[in-house]
Amino acid sequence: MRFLSETESAALITEEMAFAAARDALIAATDAQTFPVVLGHGSEPGNRFTVKSAASDRLAGVKVGSFWPGNEAKGMPRHNSIILLFDQETGRIAATIEAGTVNAFRTAAADAVAADVLARRDATTLAIFGTGNQALYECVAVSKVRALETVHVVARSADRGERFVELLSQKGLKGQLSTAHDACRQADIIVTATTARAPLFESDWVRPGTHVASMGSDARGKQELPPELLANARLFCDLPSQSAEIGEMQHVADRTRLTALGDVLTGKAEGRLADDDITVFDSSGIALQDLYVAEALLNAR
Repeated sequence: MRFLSETESAALITEEMAFAAARDALIAATDAQTFPVVLGHGSEPGNRFTVKSAASDRLAGVKVGSFWPGNEAKGMPRHNSIILLFDQETGRIAATIEAGTVNAFRTAAADAVAADVLARRDATTLAIFGTGNQALYECVAVSKVRALETVHVVARSADRGERFVELLSQKGLKGQLSTAHDACRQADIIVTATTARAPLFESDWVRPGTHVASMGSDARGKQELPPELLANARLFCDLPSQSAEIGEMQHVADRTRLTALGDVLTGKAEGRLADDDITVFDSSGIALQDLYVAEALLNAR
């Protein structure tokens, strides 16, 4: 069995590797088998984990993602992940990869792939809702596919927002604190990276032509976007069946309106049709992304 520690996988992963793996996985998802997500918790119910699994024509495996809120007080990441790849001839585990940092890269990469095909080519302004660990990866990933001039940061507290703006500066990005209203009114791209269970902004704050990505809704009851926005936008997601169950698209009544991004990438479906289209991408996080990035890491080792 091959093993990559957190230190090793974090040293190997790059935005380019994650982008390529996420893109390939989104395409493969249209034909592969993705199995129902299993939600669980530790002995303390506030400590939660998610099990996601899938099988493509060459890969089969499992990703376990955990969220232990108390880790922040210990100076440790609250989120962690581990990926298991099966030897499909024997059923034994062929590879185990600790992937906490990798998971942040792959999650952001999926949103970057979506922005690359759905956002207007002249998009230069990003609004980011959330200042947690994932939010920074999202901003950097989007900056790789669009020439961002400004990142409007919507934070729960000024202190967290100011620290996040400084982190953006260290990545070569210009950030500024904004209200939800002002951020949306100026944004070409909006990314929500929160744990919200109610809409973060009003639908009529979003300008025509904006691309919106939601990545925080990954369980029933979570919600980041206003229903009115979903009712009037063109809707895309990583996997319609999963997005409609645990993702942002659980708040859409007509599931026939959901388009898999993989179909857009292969030309089977249309993406943005006009400059004034509002496009929404829901990233519920599919196991194939984990399997493909795991394969890329093993090949790079």
